[in-house]
Amino acid sequence: MSENASYTLLERKDSSDTHAENSLKSLELKSLVANSSSSEIKFVGGPQRSVRHKPAYRVKSISSESYSSASYTDESSDEDDNHSPRDHHQINSSGFNDFCVRNIKQAAFGRREIEIAEQEMSGLMTLRQRAEDDKPLKGAKIVACTHVTAQTAVLMETLISLGASVRWAACNIYSTQNEVASAVAEAGTPVFAWKGETEDEFWWCIEKAVCAEGWVPTLILDDGGDATHHVLKKHPTLFSVIRGIVEESVTGVHRLYQLSKMGKLLVPAMNINDSVTKTKFDNLYLCKESIVDALKRTTDVMFGGKLVLVCGYGEVGKGCCSALKGLGCIVNVTEIDPICALQACMDGFKVVRMSETVRSADIIVTCTGNKNVVTREHLDKLKNGCIVCNMGHSNTEIDVGSLRTPELTWEKVRSQVDHIIWPDGKRIILIAEGRLINLSCSSVPSFVVSITAATQALALIELFNAPQGRYKQDVYLLPKKMDEYVASLHLPVFDAHLTELTDEQAKYLGLSKIGPFKPNYYRY
Repeated sequence: MSENASYTLLERKDSSDTHAENSLKSLELKSLVANSSSSEIKFVGGPQRSVRHKPAYRVKSISSESYSSASYTDESSDEDDNHSPRDHHQINSSGFNDFCVRNIKQAAFGRREIEIAEQEMSGLMTLRQRAEDDKPLKGAKIVACTHVTAQTAVLMETLISLGASVRWAACNIYSTQNEVASAVAEAGTPVFAWKGETEDEFWWCIEKAVCAEGWVPTLILDDGGDATHHVLKKHPTLFSVIRGIVEESVTGVHRLYQLSKMGKLLVPAMNINDSVTKTKFDNLYLCKESIVDALKRTTDVMFGGKLVLVCGYGEVGKGCCSALKGLGCIVNVTEIDPICALQACMDGFKVVRMSETVRSADIIVTCTGNKNVVTREHLDKLKNGCIVCNMGHSNTEIDVGSLRTPELTWEKVRSQVDHIIWPDGKRIILIAEGRLINLSCSSVPSFVVSITAATQALALIELFNAPQGRYKQDVYLLPKKMDEYVASLHLPVFDAHLTELTDEQAKYLGLSKIGPFKPNYYRY
């Protein structure tokens, strides 16, 4: 690809999709084209059906000892090592040591988990195949602060395949898959993450990812805003070379809009969280499947007949309510927004205030992205055995700090599960200390993560290749054209065939036959 090739994939909020459509035509990712003799939409240069993709990275040598040690009974995500990885000097099989993980010997096990994820992440793998020859991220230096899982490892290795240099830290102290971090380190990528980090270790890992001799980041890939916050606080001069930020979480996006409003946002930022492909798929379907898995793994709870209070009826709340209702739960909802409240009512859920249900709830699930949704006052009123967990992004929804008082006893039940015991003997079950229950305590569907990851990759490509001045120091959204493109990457796995508009139909609707098919204000 020539240096002047355009990767104009994104636009500022509320603006036209025209430039995205034009640039998509010139984009050498071999995007969708319509077969003029058929109503079927085909991929050019990409597989028509689900295929087995070759892993981009492999462990160079796997001894019989390392193979046999990689098992669920010995895997390193169980926090059985009380020593901080910072106290140990580790090197991989090639002598590389710019990383800090729990146990590099678990790399073989982690590599197999990444390979499983690759099979489910067909859309992202297709994007990798189409763009890796062009290397649209050649020269990009990305500091990433995301969950360190098999699925995000596929994203990181995709970015590397597209030419980027990546340094990686975790955005959550409990969600890291230690064996996956080891596999990434074995492949030669600087990664600083392990499950069960302390607060001090968490910020140390981000610092190690941001700062390295002879390496200065040009892009930030964030999930929650921690890397952005750290650079702003500790290394603000780096924003003279950083070209932009890509943020995927509610909390992180909220922080970006606050910075923009105060005039303190120093570079352009892409809001992935509010893209259609994130909101309508990741937030809904991922949470719908993972909330049940997480609660079962941590508590062995029987759902039938349980009264569940779900705080918030956005896309995450909708997914949780649907899944829990399907298993026989009696689901109540709290909401501040009358529109979401009306949706909940018409979906068959009772909308209540916290004070009306808190004494009788068997399970409380927070999904708001706000702070102090469940306070100490609420926690004091819970009945014995109530399960309390969070599906929102931040760990601020449940006031866990108020539970760390002398009169209450903390009793560890199993990994990520604590009993909080009151003086009268009442106990509640707190999951993951109020952090994300699904990413801390269960798995997430790789296919849905592929949709979000492909969106993140395209946003990074755009920010890195956009000419100077295209984006100001503001927060931008994906245009419909790019949301549709990401969705189209994932249709072949279902053997789905899109209907093509006739010329007459397209003229009647005032649309291009290749999209975008909806105006920016359409809500889906």
